[in-house]
Amino acid sequence: MSKAKKDIKLFNKWSYNDVEIKDWTLERYINLKPVIIPHSAGKHEHKRFWKTSKVSIVERFVNRLLAPGFIGSKIKGHKSSYSSGKKSKLLTSIKNAFTLIELNTGNNPVQVLVDSICNTSPREETTRIALGGISYASAVDISPQRRVDLAIKYLVQAIGSRSHSNVRQFEENIAQELILAADNSQDSRAVKRKDEIERIAVSAR
Repeated sequence: MSKAKKDIKLFNKWSYNDVEIKDWTLERYINLKPVIIPHSAGKHEHKRFWKTSKVSIVERFVNRLLAPGFIGSKIKGHKSSYSSGKKSKLLTSIKNAFTLIELNTGNNPVQVLVDSICNTSPREETTRIALGGISYASAVDISPQRRVDLAIKYLVQAIGSRSHSNVRQFEENIAQELILAADNSQDSRAVKRKDEIERIAVSAR
């Protein structure tokens, strides 16, 4: 990595240099390319699989939070229950959440996000198989790319459920869930969801 890229920090505050991916099977699918603002304006949208190699993992997390649903209503200034089109406000919330993570843990929040993704990515799930009019569930391994996709999905769902009917700020809910998931704590709803998926898969073997 060139010296210029080494100097690039997320929001000009947090470095990517010392971030480690503990699960080596996910290294190719967690993009840690240095960016200041995690916003690529959707330039990779129509390229299949480019989200894994071209889009920063921080931006992928932000984009998932932007999905239509109940999360947008928790962002300060949102009038709608949808967060589409409010990315600038969401980026401010992410910056504040990462600041809280750094203050509470003393760790690089980018590392905390990567650890939480590694800890909430399931290795096994079930699929429905139909044979001769009979359908049954069978356990299958999950590809690394889908593991990352599911981990981000579970984290966002956990943040959304924490934000529902909660007096805490949206940024606090993001920070709390990421910290718990990075510690692989059973208090993390995303970790619980991952364990539930794997437990169902074990019973379907």
